[in-house]
Amino acid sequence: MDDEIPLQPRKGRGAISQPMPRFDAEARVLTDDGWHQDDPAPLDTTVTVDATKSIIARNKSPDVPFDQSINPYRGCEHGCVYCFARPSHAYLGLSPGLDFETRLFAKPDAAKLLRQELARPSYRCSAIAMGTNTDPYQPIERQWRITRSILEVLSECDHPVSIVTKSALVTRDIDILAPMAEKGLAAVALSVTTLDRDLARRMEPRASTPGRRLDAIAALSEAGIPVTVMAAPIVPALTDMELEAILEAARDKGASRAGYVLLRLPHEVKDLFAEWLDTHAPMRARHVLSLVRDMRHGDLNVSQWGERMRGDGPYADLIAHRFHLAVKRLQLDGGRRFSGLVTTRFRKPGKPAPASDQFSLF
Repeated sequence: MDDEIPLQPRKGRGAISQPMPRFDAEARVLTDDGWHQDDPAPLDTTVTVDATKSIIARNKSPDVPFDQSINPYRGCEHGCVYCFARPSHAYLGLSPGLDFETRLFAKPDAAKLLRQELARPSYRCSAIAMGTNTDPYQPIERQWRITRSILEVLSECDHPVSIVTKSALVTRDIDILAPMAEKGLAAVALSVTTLDRDLARRMEPRASTPGRRLDAIAALSEAGIPVTVMAAPIVPALTDMELEAILEAARDKGASRAGYVLLRLPHEVKDLFAEWLDTHAPMRARHVLSLVRDMRHGDLNVSQWGERMRGDGPYADLIAHRFHLAVKRLQLDGGRRFSGLVTTRFRKPGKPAPASDQFSLF
């Protein structure tokens, strides 16, 4: 259309556009009504209370290292343009584009619901993962403190937890995580996509800078909390050349384990990422997407378990080989799974802790 408004990035936001949810039969195009301004207005973040009735989500996916998880929020203000969780906003009738990072949902009753679920006679303890769909330490956590309230319940019950985040805010909760880690109940993974601060600002605009994430690794490690560095996602021809440097920088800060995930582009993320490339890296756009197709059987995404995280083909094999060589050289164990988390200490909410670690004979 001649009067269609060209796509422009919004300050502090990752997505360029606002595509309609894939379940919506309508399609919308922004057109110039004569009042169009060169600089689009900034978008404010809105937070709505999510009146969920349960808080623990369960899955049986064979290629993820957990079977239950908690997400304190829906949507994520970090705005990572590549985020595989963006399509989940379509289930709310919202756009996986700018809506995902500006129209957020918080679960303030999470701690209360968690107590209820842990207290059920049928509950069986296994590690709870946080940060599996949206970041538990995104900026709104500073005010809402839902993640912290969840950790307080887990700590009280000696329940194991693993956390994945891009935020240095995780260090705020060292006072809870360190005592848990001493009992084998807590582990943290920091995702570091790039060491290039300018690229990070454009690709994941409201996440902590790479330097602050590395500093968070150091603080967590010094507190005795096991830390994994996740080179995730690896973006072909954009961040893949940094793989070894990321692992080495994190090792030097105290990370003891490492993992990686190749770029995933499910559903609406494919078009959102292509738009971002055309805006921020136009000279590399075709090459990046060509390499993605090379590791996804000619498509931009493959959803099969076991392959969706790692890809297939020569490029994927090369990344895997480089990763394992770097892990060996840097004396990182290279495993993606959190290990060593203890489940035998768990007790129901309200039940007192044993007087010692030694069980009584009577």
